[in-house]
Amino acid sequence: METKAIICQNLTKQFGDFKAVDNISFEVDQGEIFGFLGANGAGKTTAMRILCGLSYPTSGDATVAGFNVYKQQEKIKKNIGYMSQKFSLYDNLTILENIEFYGGVYGVSGSEIKKRSTELVYTLGLENEARKLVGTLPLGWKQKLAFSVAIFHRPKIVFLDEPTGGVDPITRRQFWDMIYQAAADGITVFVTTHYMDEAEYCNRISVMVDGRVEAIDTPFNLKKKFNTHSMDEVFYQLAREAKRSGD
Repeated sequence: METKAIICQNLTKQFGDFKAVDNISFEVDQGEIFGFLGANGAGKTTAMRILCGLSYPTSGDATVAGFNVYKQQEKIKKNIGYMSQKFSLYDNLTILENIEFYGGVYGVSGSEIKKRSTELVYTLGLENEARKLVGTLPLGWKQKLAFSVAIFHRPKIVFLDEPTGGVDPITRRQFWDMIYQAAADGITVFVTTHYMDEAEYCNRISVMVDGRVEAIDTPFNLKKKFNTHSMDEVFYQLAREAKRSGD
């Protein structure tokens, strides 16, 4: 049985003479919460686009949910969820309409959408708001809903790109409770974040610098290796060697 959700081998993305992603290799286990860190310009966004089936690598190889990034991009897209800081919800649709819309996009049957929608609204405690426009929701609720929609079709992997930007620490902690639950349900979580306290919540972390993976390990082991009690300091020690900026 395949135990690796993502396998990257010498993955490279080049634009002319510029290597946005420079020969990176790593593996992510099924059900793992994997932090993908790096300063602006490190190459995180470019790498994530390849893994989401939105861009082809220049060289190297990778599989996502068992599908090849060169030949099976459409199958990758059907087996992953995605959420960014900018969300993907429609403010001018109600909560239920958003859920139904994305359920259809992800290929969930009509009867299953109805069943799961009822369960989701109840789980989020939004029964009284289900027919309200998403645009009227507080930011924290939008984020929780966006995450729930991203895993509505029960994907094998969910990619979260800076998912908790702009909200208070308590709401961020609640959001991470949802991430833990998704991982417990078997969904692999691949997350980028600028918050180093969130890096502590991950099973393992990779840190990219100038297109390369410069460190990869558990938060505990990285802090031990860099002789510090803080992930902020680990990140600073690595990122200060960066030569470029802007993904």
